[in-house]
Amino acid sequence: MNRWLGKQSEWIYAPMRIVVGLLFACHGAQKLFGLLGGEQRISDPLMLLGGIIEFGGGLMVGLGLRAGLAAFLASGMMAVGYFKAHAPRGFWPIVNKGELAVLYSFVFLYIASKGSGLLSIDALLGRKK
Repeated sequence: MNRWLGKQSEWIYAPMRIVVGLLFACHGAQKLFGLLGGEQRISDPLMLLGGIIEFGGGLMVGLGLRAGLAAFLASGMMAVGYFKAHAPRGFWPIVNKGELAVLYSFVFLYIASKGSGLLSIDALLGRKK
């Protein structure tokens, strides 16, 4: 049986990658620049590193520039963030307020497996990364 919308999966993947990457970059912009209702957190080395990965990695994923590598790094960062900040407050992500961290971690893992795809800088450059 054919998947519903299966023939369009690459064209559906592209805006998903773009939106996820740019939303992730917004979290980095909060930490690094205090934008979008956030608070600048560059005095804390872990928050600075997190902000750099979120902002830079999010832009790379969103633009499709070595998105697989950037997404793999972001996925790992979100897994570490979940276990450091959320898991100590309880087992279930819905209870410990870690569902966004878990979701980002798994979506980035998927993006790492697929790469940049269509509508990406890598596609423009003829790279399949």
